[in-house]
Amino acid sequence: MIATRRRLGTTSVEISPIVFGAWAIGGWMWGGTNEKDAIDAIVKSIANGINTIDTAAIYGMGLSEEIVGKAIAGNRDNVIIATKCGMRWNSSEGSDPWPQKDLKGSSIIIRKNSKPDSIFYEWEQSAKRLRTDFIDLYQIHWPDSTTPIEDSWNAMVKLKREGKVRAIGVSNYSLEQLRTAHAIHPVDSIQPPYSLIRRDIEKDIVPFCIKENISILAYSPLERGLLTGKITPDYKFPEGDHRAMSDAFSVENRKKILYALEKIKPIAKKHTASLLQIIISCTIHGPGITAAIVGARNVPQAEENAKALMIELSDEEKQFVLQVLQEISLK
Repeated sequence: MIATRRRLGTTSVEISPIVFGAWAIGGWMWGGTNEKDAIDAIVKSIANGINTIDTAAIYGMGLSEEIVGKAIAGNRDNVIIATKCGMRWNSSEGSDPWPQKDLKGSSIIIRKNSKPDSIFYEWEQSAKRLRTDFIDLYQIHWPDSTTPIEDSWNAMVKLKREGKVRAIGVSNYSLEQLRTAHAIHPVDSIQPPYSLIRRDIEKDIVPFCIKENISILAYSPLERGLLTGKITPDYKFPEGDHRAMSDAFSVENRKKILYALEKIKPIAKKHTASLLQIIISCTIHGPGITAAIVGARNVPQAEENAKALMIELSDEEKQFVLQVLQEISLK
């Protein structure tokens, strides 16, 4: 059986190989949310061995963190909270202004802001929403081109030394940016996009992280649902769901992926598992991958995700899955 906990970098923080991804429960870009369902999903995930929750201030402009805070009330000591800073919807500073609509339909401008003062401010706000006085893993969501990485990372180090966070990480950093931060103070983790059909990080980031003992938390391991086998050619996304406008979810791509997944079904049947569970299991056993971040919006999804922890694929089965999926190129 796979390890139920994995060490985060060189810290004492131990996370589950599957992390509860809390982007969708924030509602923003996912067609809204149901708070009760979201809380129930988090509670069920924790009960089934998923002790780590990954959220971010920008997910629902604070709503995701608020829901997580409510879900873990009274159970804080048994949960690892990972959240992110550096995406501001309420600041005029930063880079890459991105016009968006908030959950109420109001116009906002989102900016990447990793200035030290902003990082300290965001930590305070996130801690309040999460109902905690410390955060287990604090991550810079995106690099901010208006702020030197050295300034941003030194701010993160300060939070760690003050005991406000137990581990510090980055998300969406290039290898060069990761090297820059790591040279100042060890980076405990990096959160890049990674799936069995998007494996670019295996060329550079994975070898570096293995060498430097930096944990990799893969996000979008199911390609936002494409690799679950549930996104059929006629599937309709709810209003406000960003996937409806994404080229990755074209009918052509859906058909291509479903055709490939069909080849994997015999393995799923052998293990009495869903395709989703086979994909997750294969992902968390990849070299250098510490955990896969997988979202859930209700109890059935949470239960399905957690069961992937119990699946043990043979080396031959894992290799077959990789071979089938590496032939896919999304248009």
